[in-house]
Amino acid sequence: MPAAPMNDEDARARLLDAAEALFYAEGIQAVGMDRIRAESGIPLKRLYRLYPAKESLVTAYLERRDGRWMASLRAAVAGQADPVGAVFEWLARWFSEPDFRGCAFLNAYGELGAGPAGVLDVVRRHKAELRALLAGVAGRGRESLAEQLLLLVEGATVVAALDPGPDAAVRAREAAYVLARADGGIHAAAE
Repeated sequence: MPAAPMNDEDARARLLDAAEALFYAEGIQAVGMDRIRAESGIPLKRLYRLYPAKESLVTAYLERRDGRWMASLRAAVAGQADPVGAVFEWLARWFSEPDFRGCAFLNAYGELGAGPAGVLDVVRRHKAELRALLAGVAGRGRESLAEQLLLLVEGATVVAALDPGPDAAVRAREAAYVLARADGGIHAAAE
């Protein structure tokens, strides 16, 4: 009995899985649509029906990655007595993953600049979501600390992209504690 035809949702998932693996590991400009087709097993005609241009596939890949990345970070800090430490512990785990290649959003911006508007919009939304999450971690009335935490997170991510492993997150956490204390205190768990 022949297999049932693949629906569009399954085809999108396979295309996005292939796109994410290839774009993140090799770069957006280095990977063509034919390579995505080969890796996903989805015919080129169907690929272009689902994603009429490479920009639409890149945008979908970044949107999906944003959803998973932010949900994982939110879960890591939710209910923690030391949410500042939890952010950097989460980063240390991420930086230690064998396929870690830095921030997919900064990588996309670095490759494409202010190019495709849809891609730039996803990058900006992701950074705004991260800023909002860090504002919650910093606490009410501590906007300056939230901005400093953002700089530490972004800086640690860039350093770790060049030298993978937990060290950049550990050093950034130490700096975050110094800043948090100077800004009016920090949870006892971080002391």
